[in-house]
Order: sequence, then structure tokens, then C-alpha cells
Amino acid sequence: MFPATSMGNFFKHLRYRLEWFGLSLLAWLIPLLPRRGAHWLGQGLGAVAYLADYRGRGTALENLKAVYGDELSERQRKRVAFQAFQNFARTVIDQFWSPRLTAENYLKYCELEMDDPEAIERAKETGAIWVTPHYSNFEWIALMMGFRGYEFTIIAQDFKNPKLTEIFRRNRQVSGHQVIPQQRALIRLLKNLKAGGHAAFLTDLNIRPSKAATVIECLGFKTCVTALHTELMRRTKLPVIPGIAIPNPDGTYRMRGLKPLSIDDSMTDQEIAQACWDAFEPFIREHPAPWLWMYKHWRYLPADPEKAMRYPAYAQRSKQFDKLVARLDTEAEEN
Repeated sequence: MFPATSMGNFFKHLRYRLEWFGLSLLAWLIPLLPRRGAHWLGQGLGAVAYLADYRGRGTALENLKAVYGDELSERQRKRVAFQAFQNFARTVIDQFWSPRLTAENYLKYCELEMDDPEAIERAKETGAIWVTPHYSNFEWIALMMGFRGYEFTIIAQDFKNPKLTEIFRRNRQVSGHQVIPQQRALIRLLKNLKAGGHAAFLTDLNIRPSKAATVIECLGFKTCVTALHTELMRRTKLPVIPGIAIPNPDGTYRMRGLKPLSIDDSMTDQEIAQACWDAFEPFIREHPAPWLWMYKHWRYLPADPEKAMRYPAYAQRSKQFDKLVARLDTEAEEN
């Protein structure tokens, strides 16, 4: 008889190998597809995921009900949730299709729209901090800027299976970016930014309540997000440039660079994180389908029972969240 630990390690290793084989096969096959084929594959897989993932579907519908209430009918909420699954599936497929992108052909698949072209051009010399939400093809908006000469340092969470991490890293580095793990990320990013580099962040990345977190108002609800980007903004005082990817029906995208945010020394981490989110909320409210509605964005209930009644059913009370909110309220009063 083999020890239980040996058998467990054997099956774990076998599972990792099978995962790597399946993902490697996709990474080889998907770039062989024509652009239209990749687009329709994403649409089809999104439709299947909507029907099969009853938990994710339920979360999306619950989130939409909480945010929009009676503004959207049940039928409209189902349509937005369905499209959200399709948009996310498109993003995943496009991530695997990204090796087909080059500096010569990327404008065939997206159009660039800059609200302040001069500020974005200046950022090439000074370095900048770029922010975007989990909206539409958040993967490609970074790649497109890489092809324009803005090489980002990007933090990405490692998979438990390290072989999968390497596949996604290669795709994200197609246009010259550097993807780094979360360990010691602050030090590496700070060093790179002070040398005139660039960093990119997802500003709606939810984390557990901790010293590295802050709380923002997101579509009328409190949510706990990372404060790493706000720390870097305060230390470097570099331009903070929001960007958002807007999907077109034909599978192309409109990549819009917004005006740099106004960040000053008097702002707290919470205020900076809120300013980053506020740049995107109008887009999400007006065109909700490309956002990740199937994700549990609002996990923590506020202390006020009346406000808590509006939250989705998955939200729970958290002592750590209450402590974080109290600390942030105290800091706001002191400022």
C-alpha cells in the first residue's frame, strides 16, 4: 500500500499535467482560427456558460437586481447577464488569440480614441500608472498600449498549477509587457516607476479586508478593493490614466483613453481608489453588459441594517470589514 500522501501527490501531479495539456492545446488551436471564428467561438462558449453555470448566472441576476431595481425588467436583467457571460468568454478566447497580434496588424482589430492625446504622449517619457476595470476586453487594452511603445509592468495572480501561469504570462507579454507575481510586487513596481516605467492595474479587484485594502462606493454599494495602486500613486506622483475597452458587435474593440485623473497630496488611499472607480462607473451604468456581473462584488454587509437590506443575499457581516470601515472613517475625519 502506498502512503496516502504519496497517492495524493500522484493524483495532484496527474491533474496538473492534464490541465496543462488541455490549456496548451487551446493555446495552440485558438490562434489558428480566423478572427471571425474566434469571435463566434467566444459568443458560443459564453452562451453555453450562461446556461451551465447556474451559480454564476444567479449571482449576475442578483447583482443586477440590487443595482438597477425596477429600472430593468426581469427579461432585461437576463439579457444583460447573458451578454456579460458572452463578453467574458470573448475576453478569454481573445487572450489565447493574442499571439496573432503584432505592431503591424493590431489596428485591424481595434480603434484607439484618446481624450487627451498630449497627456498620453507625455506619459511615454515620464512613465505613468494606467487603470482599467474588469470591463470587456481588459486584457487587450493593455496589449494595444504595448504595441504603441508603452511597456507595462502588470501584477497577475499565479495559478496553483505553475504550468498554467506560464501560458497566460506568455499571452500577456505579447506586446512587450512584463508580468510579475504578487510577492514583493510593491518594491518592484516602485523601482520600475521611479525609473520612468509604466504599471497597469485593475481598479475593481476585490480583496479581503486588510491593511492592503480600502473601501469604495461601487454602484451604490461598499466593496473592498486593493490599495496597492493608490500607494504607488502617492509615492511617485506620476500621471494616472484611466482606459476602458468597449466591444463592437463585429468582434473589434474601441479602446478609449480617458483624461488623466487629478490626484493631489491631500487625498487618502480611499479617495484615490474612489476617484479611479468613478472614472468608469458612468460607462458601466449606461452599458452594463461588458462588466463581470457574475462575480460577487459586494461580499460584506455594512453595519447599518437599513442599508444592508439592499445588498445581494450572498453578502455577509465581517468584523474585519467593520474594523476597516471604522479606521477609514476615522482617517477621513482627521483629514
